[in-house]
Amino acid sequence: MPDTIQSVDYFYIMTPDKPGEACRTLDTLKAAGVNLLAFSGFPSGRKSQLDFVPADSSAFLAAAKSAKLKLSRRKSGFLIQGDDRVGAVCENLAKLAAAKINVTAIDAVSAGMGRYGAILWVKAKDHKRAAKALGA
Repeated sequence: MPDTIQSVDYFYIMTPDKPGEACRTLDTLKAAGVNLLAFSGFPSGRKSQLDFVPADSSAFLAAAKSAKLKLSRRKSGFLIQGDDRVGAVCENLAKLAAAKINVTAIDAVSAGMGRYGAILWVKAKDHKRAAKALGA
């Protein structure tokens, strides 16, 4: 079965780099019924950046506003899901390389039960061409 690739919105916040900050924010979103397709967090200087890929951007934005989260502007990326196989990520990266599109970042993981998923980002100016190259 071919991979499913969709263009997604993502947002980020900067938080103190302290234990429990990501959990506190995720718990707030959970209480508001916000479903996330992907989440990533990493240190950035003396803070942490938390990236959110919501299933429903409108619901996410409403919950973030209610919680007074200081969000980045809406950005976009791609969510890739498919059957796990040797070279699965490379197949998609090769499509972008052939189109001369540089990948800003990618996170990929085996999801178990023979499935994998990845989230990847390209520069905003390359998003439309990347969507075409990936068949999204």
